[in-house]
Amino acid sequence: MKNYPKEIICDNVDMKILIHFIKSPIRVTRITHKRGKLKLQRQMLGIKLALAQEKSETKEMLITYRKYTRRQASSGDMLAANKQFVDLLKGLGIGMFAVLPFAPITIPFVIRLGRWVGVEILPSSFSDIDNLKKVNKKH
Repeated sequence: MKNYPKEIICDNVDMKILIHFIKSPIRVTRITHKRGKLKLQRQMLGIKLALAQEKSETKEMLITYRKYTRRQASSGDMLAANKQFVDLLKGLGIGMFAVLPFAPITIPFVIRLGRWVGVEILPSSFSDIDNLKKVNKKH
């Protein structure tokens, strides 16, 4: 080891400490950013799955209604189709709030208010996702 003056060694230790305190918040910021990005991706995938389920259920509903016009649909099929039609109307109703200003505030408020009153505002495919989230949080 070379013989450095004592002042230089102290400066290097101080610099190491200073660099550590500068890098630490940057590292925390990067980790927080990645965590938020992954959380957003998971939420978007959940919405994508719910919309895909709604799409397939709506196609089945339309096929059932087409069979009904030909008098080929059973009463059980019609009950399922009518239930899906109600879900479709729920989705359209909640979509109305998406157009309003302050939608990120009004939509959760309306959903909670509806559950408090005893009315489910979200379509069944979105309610299933909420139930899965509750089960995952318990485990």
